[in-house]
Amino acid sequence: MDAESSSSLVWSDNLAAYEEDLARLMAVDGPLASVVEGYGDRPMQLEMAKAVARAIVNCETFVAEAGTGTGKTFAYLVPALMWGGKVIVSTGTRNLQDQLFFRDIPTVRQALSAPVTVALLKGRANYVCPFHLARTAEYGRMESRADTYYLREIVRFAKVTETGDKSDLPTVPETAAIWNQVTSTKENCQGTECPHYQDCFVMKARKAAQQADVVVVNHHLFFADVVLKDTGVAELLPTANTVIFDEAHQLPDTATTFFGEFVSTSRIHELCRDTQVEGLSKARDGADWVALVGALDKAVKDLRLTLPEGTNRMALHQIPKQDAFMAAVETFIGVLASLDEVLQAQAERSEVLASCQVRTADMETFVRRWLALAKGEEKTDDVLWVETFGLSMQLHLTPLSVADVFRKQREGTPRAWIFTSATLAIRQDFSYFSSRMGLDDAVSKTWPSPFDYGENALLYVPQKMPLPQSPHYSDAVVDAALPLIGAAGGRTFVLCTTLRAVGQIAARLRAEFKEREWSFPLFVQGESGKTDLLERFRKSGNGVLVGSQSFWEGVDVRGKALSLVVVDKLPFAPPDDPVLAARIRALEKDGGNGFMDFQLPEAIMSLKQGAGRLIRDAGDRGVLMICDTRLVSRPYGRRIWQSLPPFARTRDEATARAFFDEPEQDDVTP
Repeated sequence: MDAESSSSLVWSDNLAAYEEDLARLMAVDGPLASVVEGYGDRPMQLEMAKAVARAIVNCETFVAEAGTGTGKTFAYLVPALMWGGKVIVSTGTRNLQDQLFFRDIPTVRQALSAPVTVALLKGRANYVCPFHLARTAEYGRMESRADTYYLREIVRFAKVTETGDKSDLPTVPETAAIWNQVTSTKENCQGTECPHYQDCFVMKARKAAQQADVVVVNHHLFFADVVLKDTGVAELLPTANTVIFDEAHQLPDTATTFFGEFVSTSRIHELCRDTQVEGLSKARDGADWVALVGALDKAVKDLRLTLPEGTNRMALHQIPKQDAFMAAVETFIGVLASLDEVLQAQAERSEVLASCQVRTADMETFVRRWLALAKGEEKTDDVLWVETFGLSMQLHLTPLSVADVFRKQREGTPRAWIFTSATLAIRQDFSYFSSRMGLDDAVSKTWPSPFDYGENALLYVPQKMPLPQSPHYSDAVVDAALPLIGAAGGRTFVLCTTLRAVGQIAARLRAEFKEREWSFPLFVQGESGKTDLLERFRKSGNGVLVGSQSFWEGVDVRGKALSLVVVDKLPFAPPDDPVLAARIRALEKDGGNGFMDFQLPEAIMSLKQGAGRLIRDAGDRGVLMICDTRLVSRPYGRRIWQSLPPFARTRDEATARAFFDEPEQDDVTP
């Protein structure tokens, strides 16, 4: 298709002609096939593309579940780019964001021969800030030689980069602490008052996004903007005629995070750093800045010490030393008030000091309200809770539901809203996802995976397993999995529901491999980064990877490198989680059933994601082993396995082991 004929499609309002053009473009001998290696006939992909086209034409809200192999990315990109106008595509991960920007959209653009401009927009924490980089280079105190080296690398990078995107600087890890000192936040950005405004990479990225036809963002960025108006999306949304959410199953949790409020030790430490550096630089005689910041730092540490060690999520009634905790919050507020008073007096001496004053006042206001709600002095439907990890902590105020808030965001200018993922429905019913997101008016449709699960995949549930709450359960998982790991020749994912189980199962596997003289490389979450572990697993060809939640989704290992996925337990969220417990109470107060209406659907969604790691291509073959016998022993188990792809099923270990040897399978038990 040449550029002129492509252009004529952009403004066509004839749906029938639109669908005919889609069919021609996506045919096995069409333009898309000419630029996509191995492109084949995918009737369900075309069906989905036509459904997306109808939603775009009619400015509808459309929810689409497309099983692995359907080709959902092209199914929404082709009609969206054909129709034209402003398109915003939001993804769940930065990996998919990069894949869309660097590979998928250019491919469709080439097939359409369309002059479509595309921009990649990330959160401000991904871009070097010239102001904070200069200040850190001049006044910063490096805590290690590594930080000193990283800072030199970033200074050199800033002089030559066009984007300022930290992912373009591989010599400095994205997790390096130095990035916090050379990037900006909404609170410490000076905006148009900044002396480096003309060189600001964030502003350049936003300008490019405003001018582009297609803008690729991620869910965190989208919802941060809805709440904070700090990402540039707010300026894009009014002009967009199509908004697409890929990996939409992540939206409820992402939206909950951003529609809530919190204060964290990391924000406090950033405030301390900025206040001290700027105070000593621009108002040294205005206060004892070291003492002021030291008092705030001590108050935060004292507050953390009133809470249990380790990683915890606690409602107020779950805090062991509640009186000491509440007293420490009071002290923290007092120190914030003292700092605010000094900053008010010195704010005129520096834009940064003025910004620090606003940040301090906002933090004080939030913590005062949080404490008032905790004491029952004010009423709210939101959930108050505390989270700790290591030496840090957060105070949270989280809405029970995001449905009303998100529903309001979709009001106003008519446009198409497309939500898609491989896991949105429960037995083809979208009501759970739609109700959580306030999508009352949504049209919905599911397309199953085209892969032959009955022939190429087996669901195995071992017969003799203790209950999941047994203290020896992880050992039982290893004992049951070892015969299959051996039969599969390694090539295994062990997906755990907790980090504790990861450690226990990995330790047992390491010992068993050594004793049996098995040479399967063992890769364990936490021993290296996720990307590095996956790359090494793929290259090994016979590895065993043990991981928790971060490996249940967004992981793509095709071919024989992965032939067995072991799930230790059904992924029910812990019932004492403060937000979950509050939602269950609210559901049951309204006559609902907390388990059936919330916990079970959530577990099904998670399990579908985990099960989706096994078969990633038409030629893939393997076994999904779910060790939790509640899948077959409890009445709700049928609802779970009926929501999974149509695996052949067995409870016989010999049948499961034989599956790795035989290209063709005999009958297995139904």
